[in-house]
Amino acid sequence: MPLQSDDENMGYCSYTYTVTVNADSELMSNISLETASAVLQSCIKLYGATDFKKSIDEVVLDIRDLCKANRCCLLLTDFEAETCRLLSDSHIKEGEMGPIENLLDDSFFEIVKTWPATIDGSDFLMIKNQQDMEVLRSRNQLWYESLKGFDVRTLVLFPLVYNGDTKGYIWVTDFDVDNSLKIRETLELTTYFIAYAIANYQLLNRLEIMSSVDLLTGVYNRNAMNNRVDRYTSGKMALPRKYGIVFADLNGLKQANDTGGHSAGDKLLKGAAEVLRQLFYDSNIYRAGGDEFMIIAENVPEEEIEKRMEKIRLDSESPENISFAVGGYYESEGGDIRFAMRTADERMYADKERYYKKFPERKRK
Repeated sequence: MPLQSDDENMGYCSYTYTVTVNADSELMSNISLETASAVLQSCIKLYGATDFKKSIDEVVLDIRDLCKANRCCLLLTDFEAETCRLLSDSHIKEGEMGPIENLLDDSFFEIVKTWPATIDGSDFLMIKNQQDMEVLRSRNQLWYESLKGFDVRTLVLFPLVYNGDTKGYIWVTDFDVDNSLKIRETLELTTYFIAYAIANYQLLNRLEIMSSVDLLTGVYNRNAMNNRVDRYTSGKMALPRKYGIVFADLNGLKQANDTGGHSAGDKLLKGAAEVLRQLFYDSNIYRAGGDEFMIIAENVPEEEIEKRMEKIRLDSESPENISFAVGGYYESEGGDIRFAMRTADERMYADKERYYKKFPERKRK
């Protein structure tokens, strides 16, 4: 929109734009054929592969090639936990400060926290020359110093936003500035699909955790235990030749619930799981149900398993300690795991009888 000027050597123009909360699919799809092809290839890799990490690595490599850049990185962020981690990195050469994954430690999040305010008012940041770098210096000295430390001269940074939540950032350094418009156009759309893919991947991970982890104690749940045993018995997973099965039944849960309520019982269960985690740090621990836990100890020597069970028995005799009844079975020839489980369970109940005969005053009502 040219505007008239009283000075023949000076002219003016006005530029207007509309800010919308949601992405405009019509505007986003109004792109060149070359850009559309690049974005489509990324989408096929993101949604057509079974290996999420591999597909992300391929897309990051494609973006680096498209930008003719030295490096392209994808960083996942968690602003609530104030943490970040490198998901993917593609580079031609490392900087003088060494591999970037060694530098992106917890302290790096202090820089990441400054990014939203620095790019506020835009959906990306592009530094094409020293003049742009000086503008960044005036806005964000901390980030400027970090980039100088990495010897970064040009940069494109896009947040990965899905449903208003920033999942991470993708950035390109030392790119082809003559191709800036195409780079912006391609990344603007590609990052939209990357953010969606990450959100979907994280959701599936959370669902998988919920289906396999006991949310109260943090150990594996009965569903995970049954699935693992089924994989062993069906041959989908090789059963180790030497393994041990341990059943541990928590004593006193009913009394804790009766006297202190379910919050006291929950606290006791959490403590019991922690005791088992510390002892069987090299094994898989499952909450089989209620107050019962099962441990699968693969390639742990029999004498070591017996030593740990004996410690549990001795510790259980003191009323100040969390108390278990335990039973185990050790297999050295790769025998039937279901037989091992039945035997360990029977021995656990025998140990419970022994415990209450020795301490009848603690017997459950």
